Amino acid sequence: MLQVTDSLTRGRRRLQPPADRSLTLYCCGPTVYRYAHIGNLRTFLLADLVRRALRLRGVDVTAVQNITDVGHLTDDTVDQGTDKMLVSAGLEGRSAGEIAAYYTAAYLADARRLNLLPFDAYPRATDHVEAMVDLVAHLVERGFAYDAPGAVYFDVRSFPGYGRLSGNRLDALQPGHRHEPNPEKRFHGDFALWRKSGEQRQQVWDSPWGRGFPGWHIECSAMGMAYLGEHIDVHLGGVDLQFPHHECEIAQSEAAVGHPVVDVWVHGEHLLAEGRKMSKSSGNFYDLRTIAERGIDPLAFRLVCLQARYHTQFNFRWEALVGAERALERLRARVAELAAAPDGASGPSATERTLDDRFTAAVEDDLDTPTARAVVHAVAGGEGEAAAVPAARRAALLRRWDAVLGLDLDRTVSSGPGVLPAGAAELIERRQRARAASDWPAADALRGDLAALGVDVADTPAGPTWTVRVQARLPKGVVGHKPPGV
Repeated sequence: MLQVTDSLTRGRRRLQPPADRSLTLYCCGPTVYRYAHIGNLRTFLLADLVRRALRLRGVDVTAVQNITDVGHLTDDTVDQGTDKMLVSAGLEGRSAGEIAAYYTAAYLADARRLNLLPFDAYPRATDHVEAMVDLVAHLVERGFAYDAPGAVYFDVRSFPGYGRLSGNRLDALQPGHRHEPNPEKRFHGDFALWRKSGEQRQQVWDSPWGRGFPGWHIECSAMGMAYLGEHIDVHLGGVDLQFPHHECEIAQSEAAVGHPVVDVWVHGEHLLAEGRKMSKSSGNFYDLRTIAERGIDPLAFRLVCLQARYHTQFNFRWEALVGAERALERLRARVAELAAAPDGASGPSATERTLDDRFTAAVEDDLDTPTARAVVHAVAGGEGEAAAVPAARRAALLRRWDAVLGLDLDRTVSSGPGVLPAGAAELIERRQRARAASDWPAADALRGDLAALGVDVADTPAGPTWTVRVQARLPKGVVGHKPPGV
């Protein structure tokens, strides 16, 4: 069974499926004020790999990912700043609702292109404000929160366990060096659960404390427990969320219900670009559109991410991405070649079972994807003991493992561009019109519609090119669907 590194205990934890229900998983999702960059997507890929590794063992998982469309400030480390949604609304001349709808659609399109399994629910923060208000009121009633002129704050000193996840103990917390301490707070480390704003902003709701909007941290507590209950088996996110977001989430959730809510915390490390943290000001901010504009298969980025374990920093380089795309093309061609050979065996041999066990052991060893990749390449190339396994049986192994890797190894192209299936030509034309109008979510959605027909589109300076696949892109048993709440 899959073992992962638990950020709370700093040790390995085995994700055992509960006996009486499905395993519950919550993954912090995007703040939809701009396109998700590839560092965000690496974190979401971590959640996808956990789910796929569990499914390999037949574990039933109920998975939820939130959509943050209010309350995330530009400087959340000191609990100050401007709502990121409103910043983008002002810059782009659109309402916060329009910004949220546009970038939510863009994120879901990116998730499809990266072969991320759909979550069972994608709750939006703005659809669950009432639940957040109720949770804040409960914390006030229990003495863990207090009403101040500008906000309702969580009293961190009322929660003895604050700091367990991040190691940031209260006696060591210092006021933010960029801002003067907020005199409204009883302690400078207290964080806002509800912000009072009156009518001077786009996104406001009624509450017992006046018109305002929820704090960022309260959103995940309210939505996580609303969808998954008071016991969540595994909670995932990027390492940058460990403090303050997840530390605050633990405090308010446990203070509200009186017991631990999350069993295992898993965090993915930073993806660097050109050796630095990704940022627009540094000129190294990349998203999947950047990759597609260079005509590179987005799944080449997925393959690049598999080169490193999730809890290690990883440096993104364009040369590595181009090399990964070539390796992916060779691997797909090899699977097709092996599958076309005679089976030559009536069932799995001992060697085949050994190779399968080796791959599974690597995956379940805290998602050791580099080792898993090495097994894949040995089987594809018929190296070592894999040479004794008939070609078609090796293809079957690679296809089985692709249920975890998600690389569409069954994707094969015709010798030429192929004959377009009915309706595909019209979709290609509509997609071109959408791209000409800079309607990228619509263009991405049409790319997904074409993929469902077995047609892959690549954008080049000379215009779109396409190839017709023999088989559909999704692994067996994975069906794309419109997620609830979107």
